[in-house]
Amino acid sequence: MNPSPDFSLFPPIEARRTGMLAVDDLHTIYWEESGNPDGIPVVYVHGGPGGGSSPEKRQWFDPDAYRIILFDQRGAYRSTPLAEVRDNTTQLLVKDMEALRKTLGVDKWLLAGGSWGTTLSLAYGQTHPESCLGFVLRGVFLGTPYEIEWFLYGMRRFFPKAYADFTDAIPEQERGDLLTAYEKRLFGDDPDERMTAARFWFKYTEACSLLRHDPELVEEASKDDTVVYGVGRLDAFYFRNRMFLDADQLVANVGCIAHLPLMIVQGGHDVIAPPESAYRVHKAWPGSVLHIVPDAGHSPSEPGIRKKVIQAIEQFKRERRFDAATLDASGPV
Repeated sequence: MNPSPDFSLFPPIEARRTGMLAVDDLHTIYWEESGNPDGIPVVYVHGGPGGGSSPEKRQWFDPDAYRIILFDQRGAYRSTPLAEVRDNTTQLLVKDMEALRKTLGVDKWLLAGGSWGTTLSLAYGQTHPESCLGFVLRGVFLGTPYEIEWFLYGMRRFFPKAYADFTDAIPEQERGDLLTAYEKRLFGDDPDERMTAARFWFKYTEACSLLRHDPELVEEASKDDTVVYGVGRLDAFYFRNRMFLDADQLVANVGCIAHLPLMIVQGGHDVIAPPESAYRVHKAWPGSVLHIVPDAGHSPSEPGIRKKVIQAIEQFKRERRFDAATLDASGPV
């Protein structure tokens, strides 16, 4: 199957098989497979951390060429218990991915992830380089204290209305420490207050994701309470714990996976995950390819982002590597 000339999504497909993998006494994670069972294994690593993998992500990959694996991380979407923060760390998510790989009988797989999914993909790769074929990363987030602080306070410089809505949910006397204020509500005893706080958090994220803000898209995305609740609680929990990473861990340890192919697709106007982080990974990774999409923000739904991600995945299918000249041959997006 070939994509259209503009590298739009492949046609919708159904999962070939699905399952629930118990990873410990508390957590069970959802997984699914689609595409060619004998194809190139690829695992999609979703963002959030609590976002989950939507069926639309199957359409990023040629189903005739790829064995497409999607899963929901601990506490996310179809995994249980929903939004559970007990026994939920980056290291345990890495462990879950490796357990899933072994359960499915995959030797090595290509990792494709966006936003928090880039963080987890890099952490997994640096723990299990022998299990990786390469990486396609979109909107790089390294989980540094600077990036967390930027999300909580810096993005207001570009999205003042979205930030005002985010902070208006909190009494004025508590706005000096927004993370603590949101944690108080996201993890309080009142289920309605927890859901309300999660919705304000989620809408703030969605409103700042698009270069061209669309209130209708934000409202539509916010209708799924499962995703909203998971993102709100797990985002705040991981922020509080500095994503369970050491200082600049993911750049410092790039050397152990730098022999593998890497393509980064980065929105030039990404406010949630500013391009600086993508550039730092690129400079630390000899042979990596960084493509800045000039007219895009953070969302994978933006045409320029989607086009270059699918183009990179197609190139890996053909050549098992990435080439900047080839990816740019189609002209500006």
